Amino acid sequence: MTCLLPLLLSLGLLAPLFCGVPPAWASGPAALQRDRYLCEGTPLVAEVFAGAVDAPGIPNTAAGTPPGAYVVLRWQDWTLQLPRTNNAGAPSYTDGRWWWNPVDPEHPTFKQRRGKVETYACERDGGGG
Repeated sequence: MTCLLPLLLSLGLLAPLFCGVPPAWASGPAALQRDRYLCEGTPLVAEVFAGAVDAPGIPNTAAGTPPGAYVVLRWQDWTLQLPRTNNAGAPSYTDGRWWWNPVDPEHPTFKQRRGKVETYACERDGGGG
């Protein structure tokens, strides 16, 4: 083990442990956009990420979100990661159950399919914080 220590340090694999510097992957990818809303009176945070471009031949890159992009929604006890659809026009996100469409950034569309479709009223949270 002692002969591996210099090798691991030189590769930078143990440097975060000794130097107090977190590895680059520790914080995860940076969000392209982060917005706060109130949906049904409860705070919701929406973060858009670029993701991996898994289909570069698809021409819809509206709003800078290529195929492979996704949104993470934090609402109530839920944390949802919804992939971007390849629908034409403004980006929308769905996993088949949840659907998020911020085409109107002041009042995005937020729905859930549970046998029937439930629509949640959302508005931008102007309260700061």
